[in-house]
Amino acid sequence: MTDTTDNAAGKGAPGDPADRQLACPTCGAPAAAPAAPGGKSPRPFCSRRCADIDLGRWFQGRYAIPAVDAADDSIIETLAAADLPDRDAQ
Repeated sequence: MTDTTDNAAGKGAPGDPADRQLACPTCGAPAAAPAAPGGKSPRPFCSRRCADIDLGRWFQGRYAIPAVDAADDSIIETLAAADLPDRDAQ
């Protein structure tokens, strides 16, 4: 027989992603526990300080998301030349 007291207390199923121990991406310390419903948590960071450090790095341009160069019109030309079915005809 299995013990259901954990699920009854709202802790979730074993192996629930919310129960995994994550490392803070800023300092490597264990991340904060998930917040209760309606609460706030700095997760996946260990503290609000580490979350603010990460945000500052984004603002400073240390992180970037790769994107296609806007000057590359070959994608548009390829799509324009393709014989695509008209959406309005359906």
